[in-house]
Amino acid sequence: MDCAPASETVYLPEGVRTAVKLLVVGHFAVGKTTFVGTLSEIPPLRTEEVMTQAGASVDDLTDARGKTTTTVALDFGRVTLNDSLVLYLFGAPGQRRFTGLWSDLTRGALGALVLADTRRLDHSFEVMGLLEELDLPYAVALNDFDGMPGHGLDEVREALDLPPVTPLLRCDARDRISATETLIALVTHLLARTGDLENA
Repeated sequence: MDCAPASETVYLPEGVRTAVKLLVVGHFAVGKTTFVGTLSEIPPLRTEEVMTQAGASVDDLTDARGKTTTTVALDFGRVTLNDSLVLYLFGAPGQRRFTGLWSDLTRGALGALVLADTRRLDHSFEVMGLLEELDLPYAVALNDFDGMPGHGLDEVREALDLPPVTPLLRCDARDRISATETLIALVTHLLARTGDLENA
């Protein structure tokens, strides 16, 4: 999957016929904004605001030291797969107080990527529960932070109670190749369910 850098591609190729909407979700400070920005071939749209003292009482920064901004609406990026198919990535805010936005963001989405952090694996249950309530298929990617505990994928799958058909893999949201491989795993999973993304 070749993705043109932002400086080369601003407008879609004339032959693009199909657009697919995908969500990038996960708990607070798991790397969603970074993931969308790493993959997007256009300058990503970000709705980040500086974190305030008011938010400090509800946002757990224990494993996110140095974080000074947070997404308050969405992140948006674009990945052109080929001459006829484009993916639009929508990153959803991770805090519980923003989950009301999810019902709007999920409209028209074909699936979602759940980013997870093994230091706060229990925070992923609510995210996956929301996707299951919305009947949206998903894959799970463990975002490899520096110093993250090295749990095996089988151990994590059991802890998250993931069915065998749900893809579970490791990724580094900062690395374009790793993020691309993660997106391919999600798209492959959705293709297995729908048969054809271009006619989904």
